[in-house]
Amino acid sequence: MEKGQRESWRIALSCPDKRGVVAKVSACLAELGATILEAQQHSDEVSGHFFMRYEVTQDEATSQASRWPQKHLEDGLADLKRELQLDMRISSLAYKPLVALLATKASHCLVDVLQRWRSGELPCDIACVIANHQEMGEYAGWYDVPFHHVDFQGQPKAEAFKEVDVLLDEHGVSLTVLARFMQIIPPALIDKHPGRIINIHHSFLPSFIGARPYDQAFERGVKLIGATCHYVTADLDEGPIIEQEVIRVSHTDTPADLRRKGRMCEREALGRGLRLHLEDRVFIHGNKTVVFAD
Repeated sequence: MEKGQRESWRIALSCPDKRGVVAKVSACLAELGATILEAQQHSDEVSGHFFMRYEVTQDEATSQASRWPQKHLEDGLADLKRELQLDMRISSLAYKPLVALLATKASHCLVDVLQRWRSGELPCDIACVIANHQEMGEYAGWYDVPFHHVDFQGQPKAEAFKEVDVLLDEHGVSLTVLARFMQIIPPALIDKHPGRIINIHHSFLPSFIGARPYDQAFERGVKLIGATCHYVTADLDEGPIIEQEVIRVSHTDTPADLRRKGRMCEREALGRGLRLHLEDRVFIHGNKTVVFAD
């Protein structure tokens, strides 16, 4: 951050819905010397839950005296957090979480995420690429990202996933992205990283769960195909959905055509979904999400 530049924060809050929540939180932020740059709210009438996302910065008057740390916000909101039963997360806009990309043979999603990161579209740092095929190291090399090959054929899958687990820990990864990683993540690894593993599935879920969804779509003669970016849970392809993309197809399209067209959907859904997560725009609510689009 350049000298004299004010730091900004994202504040994501959720709580049981009740009257006056927005007024209390906004007033508290004003008292703390925060200027609200962006505010979004949603009330879920079915569950009775309320969701808020703020982007705030230290107001100019107080920033001239001293730059206050994130703890200033955390401590200042502590009483309100208890009163309103707030589930709260605060992060600096300057913070870049470490992301690991896992891939198998298909390179289109991996390369697209790497390019979006290199161009500054994604507020993160790519810690490493992990793949179960050596040739994927070429793409990591294009972007000077550390590459690790994990053998899933010459050893039991449980041992291979232990290697993956160790690598994620060694790199200090806070988010794992399955960029067409065609292996089922074991429950223990999912439990270790709840809400921090994102997958791209090459289908407009909940249609065509599991393997070969484009072939399933061809057999059903669908007129729309799509891709789904979602959080990984122990239930295969049934985790909370972050983002989806569709494209129209016709009776003239072969399964190969569907795969070719579907790759466009996969890239776009994963890129958008990943950015939404990184910007704290996604709230997991049961098996659904609340997403505050930009």
